[in-house]
Parts: sequence; structure tokens; C-alpha cells
Amino acid sequence: METQETFDDINEMNISDEESKLDDEDKSGSDLKMKPWNPDDIRITTKNFTIREIYTQIQDKASNQEKELDKELDLAPEFQRSFVWDIKQQIRLIETILLGIPLPAFYFNQDKDGAQQVIDGVQRLTTIKRFMSDQLELKEEHLEYLSPLKGSTFSSLDPATKRRFAGTQIVAHVIEPQTPDDVKYDIFNRVNTGGSPLYAQEIRHCMSKERSREFLRKLVESDSFDAAMGKLFWSKNPEGEWVRDSKRMTDREMALRFCAFYIEPLEKYSKASSLDAFLLDFSRWLDHKAKSADLKKLEIAFQQAMQNCYLVFGKDVFRRRLPNNQPARGSINKAIFESQALALADYHPDIVIANKDKIQKTLWELFNDPDYETAVSSGTGSYKKIKERITKPREALEKILR
Repeated sequence: METQETFDDINEMNISDEESKLDDEDKSGSDLKMKPWNPDDIRITTKNFTIREIYTQIQDKASNQEKELDKELDLAPEFQRSFVWDIKQQIRLIETILLGIPLPAFYFNQDKDGAQQVIDGVQRLTTIKRFMSDQLELKEEHLEYLSPLKGSTFSSLDPATKRRFAGTQIVAHVIEPQTPDDVKYDIFNRVNTGGSPLYAQEIRHCMSKERSREFLRKLVESDSFDAAMGKLFWSKNPEGEWVRDSKRMTDREMALRFCAFYIEPLEKYSKASSLDAFLLDFSRWLDHKAKSADLKKLEIAFQQAMQNCYLVFGKDVFRRRLPNNQPARGSINKAIFESQALALADYHPDIVIANKDKIQKTLWELFNDPDYETAVSSGTGSYKKIKERITKPREALEKILR
């Protein structure tokens, strides 16, 4: 994880814990037409690998001798940085393998280039990688049956035990590239039920190419996003340093939602089966169809939106306002984020500065409108609610600024 030494100086770090949280979001909505898929579209093959083979494929890029080898199985560096298993979970997994107990099956996504991404099993494979790289030591208090191995790392095991561990067979179900992406996404949601299941954006991240991954990372690691979000997407590591914390890629989902609704007409969303399907489709556009000029346009709009929102609202940005202009509630709200950001994205900062008070008053008065208040608080995934919270702020600002 990346440390930013001047974070305390350039961001407001004295906000309360409540203000640094994110509102839970009700993305439900019943006005989108679900599109059932044909079971015949599913293409899954089952393959057996040894742990040694898997470890070879998930080595860090820097340690690989053959560039093509690195493309065979993608563990996504972002997941390794936001590893969520604790030491006990990791050691119990290693002990399970050493005891010869078969592991549950893994699920991989295979793209048209033959590369595979881990969808279900990221935590387990990251643990195996850490152990075989001598980054994990077997602590006695977490070993249930193999206490004689206390303090061991992989390299310190006797040769026979190392061979047995590395030769352990695992089963992987590989979703083949012929399977439509929306079907893949649904499959991954269904099978992704382990102790630390992936979030929606993490699944999209697994299914995406490096182009969209890097683009979204660039947006959420920008100074303008940091300024607007305060310490929401940062946390202190054991050494007391502020490091980036994506909150299971919630930051990237927020950036993706902004980009999707900035580029795509709302009518296209009305034809989507769900918000997740709409965002998955837009991720594919970023990877395969967007031109460099499109990405530049989005980056400028995003940066300007973050800057303008922070200019207008300061530490109250993206937070709900109670009716009758009562003080803003503490937590950042994702629906308000896209509502305010999209409304202010196309205005030059000079115009925003000159009209700051009018803009703030106009956008806060929307919370006195029951329809708008509901659109940012419940059923936020419905087409009607999204249209409400995107169009009303834009129309209100056009009346006072143009």
C-alpha cells in the first residue's frame, strides 16, 4: 500500500469518525427489466492443478523470467494489498493442506487471450503464495494438529513435506470466454460465498483489463478525490502511517459510476437488468472501445467535479442535508456523490467560486423535496431514482448559472 507522507497537511484529518464513514446504500430497485439468460450459454471446464503449478503462475511480475507466464493467472495486485484474511485463517488453511484435506474448488475467469483471473479463491491463493514465499510463519497458537511445525516457514520444512505440499492437487472450474460477461458475473455472484466473499466492484475488477483498472486507480488516487473524501479511503497501518484503503474497492465503484452516468444517456440504464450489469457493460467499454480522448475527457470531468464539489461544500460534501436546511449528516453518501458530482462536472471552477453560495443553497434545498430525498436514500438502484437525483440538480443549476 502506498503511503502519502503529507496527507495530514493537505487533507482535513480532524473530522469525526462518523464523518469518515460511508452511508450504507440500498441499491434495490424494481423498475429495471431482468433479462433471464440461457443456461446453454454457460461454458465451464474443470481442471486440476498442483499447488506448485499455481504458485508458478501467480508469482509477482518482477520475479517472472518469462513475460507470457505472468499472463496465465492474474491475482490482481490490488487484492493482495487489501488482503482481508487474518493470521489464524491463513495458518488454518496451510494446516489443512498439510493434513491432506482437499480444498473446495476454485473459480477462474478465462478471457479471449487465454489469461485467467481468480474470481473465487483469491484469499486462499494469496495465502498459499505468501506461505511459499516465506512471508507466513506457522504460529503455534493457530495450529490445531501440527504443533510440531510451530515457527516453520515453507523453506524450513523438510524436503518430503515441501514436496507433498507443492504437489497437492486443487480443482478449478474455469469459465470459458464464450460465456457472456453478464452470465459470468451472475455465476461469480452465486459461487462467491466464502468467508470473505468479493464485493461487486472486486468481481468487476477481476473481469476487467488493465486499461480500466489503471484508469480508475488514477482517478481515485488523485489529489482532488483525496481532498473531497478526506480520510474516508485512508487508514493507519501498524506503524501509524496513513496508507490508502479502498474499502474493498468502493472508491473505484464510485469513480466508475460517475464515469458511466457522465458518458451514457440515462435511457441506456433504463434498459439494463441491474446497476451491476450496467457498470459491467461500461467497464467493457473502457477496456475495449473508449478512445484516449474519451478517457482524457472523463478524467478532466472527474477532477473538475471533485474540485467544484469541495469548493462548494467543504467537509459537508456528499453528505445528506436534513429538511429545512438542518446541518448535514456525518457519512458520505454514494448516491449524493454521483448526484452532486455530475451536476457540477461541467462548470469551470471560476464560475463555481463566483456563485458558491447560490450553488450551495440551491443543491441543499433539494433535500426539502421528498422525491429527491428518497432518491438518495432508498431504492437507489432504480431507474426512476437515478433519473431523479441526476436530472434535478442539473436543472436547478442551469436556472441559476446559465
